[in-house]
Amino acid sequence: MTRSALAAAFFAAACASAPVQPGPKRETTPPTSSSAGQVARSATPLSPQALAALVAATDRSDEDREADRRRLPVQMLAFLGVHEGMRVADIGAGTGYTTELLARAVGPDGEVVGHNTPFVLERFAEQGWSARLAKPVNANVTRVDRPFDDPFGTEIRDLDAAINVLFYHDFVWQEVDRAAHNRAVFAALRPGGAYVIIDAHAAAGAGGSVSKTLHRIERTMVVEEVTAAGFVLEDEADFLRNLSDTRDWNALPWRSGRETFSDKFVLKFRKPHSQAQ
Repeated sequence: MTRSALAAAFFAAACASAPVQPGPKRETTPPTSSSAGQVARSATPLSPQALAALVAATDRSDEDREADRRRLPVQMLAFLGVHEGMRVADIGAGTGYTTELLARAVGPDGEVVGHNTPFVLERFAEQGWSARLAKPVNANVTRVDRPFDDPFGTEIRDLDAAINVLFYHDFVWQEVDRAAHNRAVFAALRPGGAYVIIDAHAAAGAGGSVSKTLHRIERTMVVEEVTAAGFVLEDEADFLRNLSDTRDWNALPWRSGRETFSDKFVLKFRKPHSQAQ
């Protein structure tokens, strides 16, 4: 089945199965390699029907449900290959929309590392992030506050996957050492682990020059930088494409004032199985 057909199947399943605050900062201990992670490696990814059911959970917020229109979470989780017992990191979690979806998908035997930087937390995310983590459904989330250059330190290893949703472009204007970041993610993943990056297309030749003004980045730049760390580009999905996007407007939905959504790339990189930790 082609990627386009697969995406259509996920969308159909979602439509058939789903109806369409300050909180305390809690102390957590970074997860390490565990037997749960070992079991997760041989687990079967959740079906489109199961993913649609968790997206339809009645305790999800109205704000998250509104974000579903532009995020297409069933397709996103399916592309990541999420399953129960998985150990996965959400890099640049913000207020935790993706983090919570991952927490629901991996279940109580799984682990989610919810990463944010002090800059992101201070600028806009702390209140919503703390409130998110106070929800019982996120009990399997470990909060990590670290810079993008070194998001996991030396403690977090043997992850099955990591995902970065709409933050890679910010690395440019925030002057993140992107080579160091990609090496750090590579080191934190188990051999065979996946790094999925979602971001908004910039115009050809733009590179990262519009990362702050338009919140976009050129796809080829991301591919070159991530593969330079040892990753292999394994797959690409088109469920967030918008071919009518002229790529000359601010991709942030609350800045653009547009009803249409920006054209986005969805890339899956793989750490080769032959790589040692």
